[in-house]
Amino acid sequence: MLQLTISQARRLALRSQLLSGLRPRNALTVIKQLGYVQIDTIHVIERAHHHTLWSRLPGYNPLTLNRLLDDQRKIFEYWAHAAAYLPLADYRFHATKMGRFTEQSSWFKRTLEQYGHLMKEVKERITEEGPLGSRDFTDTEKRETWSFKPARMALELLWQRGEIMVARRESFRRVYDLTERVLPDWVDTTPPGEDEVGCFILRRALTAHGVLTEREIRGHLWSRWRGPLSLEELVAAGEVVKVAINGIGEAHYAQTEQLEKLPKRNPPKRLHLLNPFDNLIINRKRLSKLFDFNYALECYKPKAKRQFGHFVLPILWGSDFVGRLEVRAERKAGELRLLGLWWEDAKEPDTRLHQALEEKLAELAEFNRCQLEAGHTSRLQN
Repeated sequence: MLQLTISQARRLALRSQLLSGLRPRNALTVIKQLGYVQIDTIHVIERAHHHTLWSRLPGYNPLTLNRLLDDQRKIFEYWAHAAAYLPLADYRFHATKMGRFTEQSSWFKRTLEQYGHLMKEVKERITEEGPLGSRDFTDTEKRETWSFKPARMALELLWQRGEIMVARRESFRRVYDLTERVLPDWVDTTPPGEDEVGCFILRRALTAHGVLTEREIRGHLWSRWRGPLSLEELVAAGEVVKVAINGIGEAHYAQTEQLEKLPKRNPPKRLHLLNPFDNLIINRKRLSKLFDFNYALECYKPKAKRQFGHFVLPILWGSDFVGRLEVRAERKAGELRLLGLWWEDAKEPDTRLHQALEEKLAELAEFNRCQLEAGHTSRLQN
């Protein structure tokens, strides 16, 4: 079994996440490498899917995702561990999950039992009228039956089952159409076998995260995948290596190719202000284990019970999480406001880190089409 130090494991994870090393070419390259980019509605600053891409692509334009989804048909929306943008080239593997969507959680099963009887009529309307969103069902002849929520749930079920797809978004609202009218001809829809799905999940997970336990691999794209992963076969073939990380008892796995490309020294430090739904952050247990950083999203907690702030961004400096930052884009005022800053272990940062944070805040403000609020410099230094 190959032995890795914590430092090596972190370098491997960050390189795989495109947070160090060479910059990726474009947004599609990032989505393919990460396997998915999570979609979220919180709009304190730019939404999570845009923020995740911006963290890896300086100068990223949020219109890029719309082009990839609507015009170029290179990505699609479906469920990873949450709603996400995924490479359309991976469609056939995710289609396997569409037939088993009720296995993902009890919520899907209950929703099907409650709203499944509406699916036929909703689909018929889309078939006859073309692309529709949930708000198109709020005022129909069956007003007493078709309230907003039931129609939305029926659309969600049809989407989960793969009968309809998100054709586009309008003001961030989904507009659906029949799958056969959205899916390009070039997409391979050949149903994969169980072993193929397992290999796909394994390769996607290790490509995205660098080094993972078997349980973490299974939870990357398909939280309830219990089929074969072909781990031992790929280890025997030399594609995957079983590794031990100093100080961590669990066995981990990594791709041989990624290990061979791993730099022997830490690359030049970069500073990242990561979104709470970023692919590196989303597995809190792994984050704590590998980076010694305990993070919780507190926007769902009452204010009195928060340790930090409402929507706090982890600060990654090189391969270490050094602090947390709370900002808010006040769009009417055109200001990015600094609401809170906490350094890990109350360690005072050096001049270089201060400068890197100042520069990144300016970039974040521009990304949010804002100006940094007056007096923010004094807040950084207090």
